[in-house]
Amino acid sequence: MNEINWGIIGCGDVAEVKSGPAFQKVAHSNLISVMRRNEEKAKDFAKRHHVPQWTSNVEDILNNDDINAVYIATPPSSHLTYSLRALEAGKHVYLEKPMALNAMEAQQITNVLGNSTGKLTMAHYRRKLPAFLKVKELLDTNSIGDIIHVDLQVLQSKKELFVADAIDNWRIQPEISGGGYFYDLAPHHIDLMIHFFGSIEKVHGLTKPTNRNANVEEIVNGIISFKNSIQFRGLWNFNAAEVNEKDECIIYGTNGRIKFSFFGSEVVLKKNNEEQTFSFTNPNHVQEPMIANTVDYFLGKDKNPCTAEDGLMVMETLGKLSGKKIN
Repeated sequence: MNEINWGIIGCGDVAEVKSGPAFQKVAHSNLISVMRRNEEKAKDFAKRHHVPQWTSNVEDILNNDDINAVYIATPPSSHLTYSLRALEAGKHVYLEKPMALNAMEAQQITNVLGNSTGKLTMAHYRRKLPAFLKVKELLDTNSIGDIIHVDLQVLQSKKELFVADAIDNWRIQPEISGGGYFYDLAPHHIDLMIHFFGSIEKVHGLTKPTNRNANVEEIVNGIISFKNSIQFRGLWNFNAAEVNEKDECIIYGTNGRIKFSFFGSEVVLKKNNEEQTFSFTNPNHVQEPMIANTVDYFLGKDKNPCTAEDGLMVMETLGKLSGKKIN
């Protein structure tokens, strides 16, 4: 195998800019076909992005012998079915977060991998963005000494652009999303903590549901203890006043601290009473670096940038923090 020929299952908003065009820009990567249940929208996407084939039937992707990898960008409720079908067909899978509706489904996907010739990478693309590569570098070089604890605060109002609220918004329908905005955004945060600090030992969480749906978390308070004894404290509030909006993570070490936001472009290092700010610009298609690494992994040229086991750990942590009974 010298080329990765992709089919996209679910060419919606995420695929439009963040990921879709990158499949045609990365070396040894070709986008062959896109699928969406609305055929006119699939055709429109294909025409605008110069994709040769489009369809409204997922079977056309899964049964296409020219396609050896699929990008699954549908809502989480269909991740299990599409992942299993693709892996059983021997195709590689690049899977959007969250991995599935819950940890039980994520475990099923992980189990099937052992009997498939296909590989799977989770689309936790922030691992490869320049700001978070810098954070990882600062941690790996012990720039702030031994890590003691981490403090995360995510306070978003209902008017925030990326927390769009609508009656038909699948992100606040737990039977489709797994939970509320917490299940949509917290995987970014938790995955990076796993990437930075390794395996998780204990998780404790408290939640407050929305008035509209007891299964949708409005506020989540969480404590995570990593196996290396690093402690993490997180607060997610998706009904904050606009004046209180916040997106901040601080990593505290014995010799200083590292501060950054998940939707920002700066990393601030403070030690010895001196502060240094690193500024970055993300690529136009933010998933492009992750997709490039994934293509290399599928071709056997590099290691997996985000494993199914990592995706499963994220799902287990989401379930424990939010108190979900099915995990």
